[in-house]
Amino acid sequence: MEDSIFTKIIKGEIPSYKIYEDDKTLAFLDIHPITEGHTLVISKKQIEFVWDLEPADYQALMATARKVAHKLREVFPDKARIGMHIEGLDVAHAHLKVFPFDDHEEFFHTPDQSAEPDHAKLAALAKLLAMN
Repeated sequence: MEDSIFTKIIKGEIPSYKIYEDDKTLAFLDIHPITEGHTLVISKKQIEFVWDLEPADYQALMATARKVAHKLREVFPDKARIGMHIEGLDVAHAHLKVFPFDDHEEFFHTPDQSAEPDHAKLAALAKLLAMN
């Protein structure tokens, strides 16, 4: 199987705005965010569907999503909710999209994938969200 873009990020072949990493998961900012703070939480195992992860890997993924959600709530206290999408449409590698939002419009927002990422803003935000 060819390495997914996420596996290339895990291997350090593609740069990312990492906010958390452990032995089973990695969390980094999406360069085309649904809302500011949109974080991708991925399994370090390249498996297409979240539901096919081994129980320990699935639990690790969800535990990391929980940590990210708490950190997002801390950094974005004015946002009404922290949401999560599990759809697996963009990259065939088990991942979660965790992000702050206020309403249905934000929750279902589709970002412009062709827009140039604001790397300075992403780097600054990654520093605010970084967890040990």
